[in-house]
Amino acid sequence: MLTHSQVWTALDRLAERAGMSPSGLAKRAGLDPTTFNKSKRITADGQERWPSTESVSKALAATNSSIETFVQLIGDGARGQQTVPLLALAQAAGGHFDDSGFPAGKGWDEVALPTPSDEHAYALEISGDAMKPTYRDGDIIVVSPGTPIRRGDRVVLKTSDGEVMVKELKRRTTRSLELQSLNPAHADRTLDADDVAWIARIVWASQ
Repeated sequence: MLTHSQVWTALDRLAERAGMSPSGLAKRAGLDPTTFNKSKRITADGQERWPSTESVSKALAATNSSIETFVQLIGDGARGQQTVPLLALAQAAGGHFDDSGFPAGKGWDEVALPTPSDEHAYALEISGDAMKPTYRDGDIIVVSPGTPIRRGDRVVLKTSDGEVMVKELKRRTTRSLELQSLNPAHADRTLDADDVAWIARIVWASQ
């Protein structure tokens, strides 16, 4: 099944092969320079925006590429990599998610990383040393909202007060969540289930 990320990855690869940025490719194709920008790929309410058939056709013409080449680029992007939205963890509390914990709004970049097939997966960049030794400054973690969570998993969660944290899930009941801090110097947390806006599993880290 063709995914949103595969099509955009193919366009990025098309631009790279021609020695251009996505905006440079759009401009050469006679389109608005922002047509292929990463910020245009997810709408303000978190919905996926796909490139139009016309814009893809013009991009192919501008790079003297065939549809077969584009299909090959899709195939190359489908093997082991997926382009996912990227945000600095320090910015994660600033309204960059919808109520379900999916990326929304502006401010997201993109990064190609090994990920599961969850098309809603996204990446967060760790800043500071608060999560050492598990995660260090500059590490990137991939979060998959669609992956089931089990005891012992590392997770990202947001509280109803807007706090975003990275923890290990020790225990989860219908009433509460027991969370272990990744840094032994920080206290563990126990939250009422009603105080958790959303929780998602960390499935990969660039360590």
